[in-house]
Amino acid sequence: MPFDFRRFDIYRKVPKDLTQPTYTGAIISICCCLFILFLFLSELTGFITTEVVNELYVDDPDKDSGGKIDVSLNISLPNLHCELVGLDIQDEMGRHEVGHIDNSMKIPLNNGAGCRFEGQFSINKVPGNFHVSTHSATAQPQNPDMTHVIHKLSFGDTLQVQNIHGAFNALGGADRLTSNPLASHDYILKIVPTVYEDKSGKQRYSYQYTVANKEYVAYSHTGRIIPAIWFRYDLSPITVKYTERRQPLYRFITTRWGSHCFAQDGLKLLDSSNPSISRSAEMTGMSHCAQLSYLSFEETPLECICAIIGGTFTVAGILDSCIFTASEAWKKIQLGKMH
Repeated sequence: MPFDFRRFDIYRKVPKDLTQPTYTGAIISICCCLFILFLFLSELTGFITTEVVNELYVDDPDKDSGGKIDVSLNISLPNLHCELVGLDIQDEMGRHEVGHIDNSMKIPLNNGAGCRFEGQFSINKVPGNFHVSTHSATAQPQNPDMTHVIHKLSFGDTLQVQNIHGAFNALGGADRLTSNPLASHDYILKIVPTVYEDKSGKQRYSYQYTVANKEYVAYSHTGRIIPAIWFRYDLSPITVKYTERRQPLYRFITTRWGSHCFAQDGLKLLDSSNPSISRSAEMTGMSHCAQLSYLSFEETPLECICAIIGGTFTVAGILDSCIFTASEAWKKIQLGKMH
């Protein structure tokens, strides 16, 4: 007797004479198919969407920067003339620069009575400060008014990413117009290095920061009040890294389609010697398992293996049923029995 390859068929076909369709079964089957389609589209959307993962580590991420951090400052002082406004920079490496003018611009406000200062400069990666004051003016005003509005203060590259909600411009919009005109303002910044890596592996380096502030009246050794706007900064050793990534295809197939229910229903089908298991039962089993996989957050390796086996068995059964039905329909067309 020749060897029959069909012995390996675990999806035995049942003659239609031995099965009976029902309205209830049809309704349940349609509902299950719609539910499966909904879950599949939901998971497919999650698979296509780019995920941003964050992590923390201790390191200097931008070692090629030469120990420098780029700073962008935009501040308005509506009651102080532009010729009086200056930027001073100090740090623990001995830098002491009064009246920094490189890459800076002063825009008169209120018919020259006020000033808007915009500047791009760099600071060393050591604790220090930079401040807006009248220290660089040739003649000190009698009562300088340091009320102000901070439009922007940022460090490093500007990140335009929707998925990140960080404190990259924490002082943006700070309004001190109602403060004491002669008061000094201290903004104490804790700068946190931040790295953003896109899907292509390109990295951009920026900095977030937290801020605390205080307001006080300071007197010089001569008894005069010389207010200033101080930005005192220190760097955090912790780096925040954001990484864009998409879920691998194998994870989408195994974790989204597999579950305990797939394993249980699939193994039941494997163990069953009854050839009259209907296709609707397989589809119902699949819908249940898809629902449970949605609720399952963590699985052990054994459970994952069982889920993959059971899910593969069930999906293969559906595919085999579709192919068989299509082939039978084609045969009827060939024989002229399809009306």
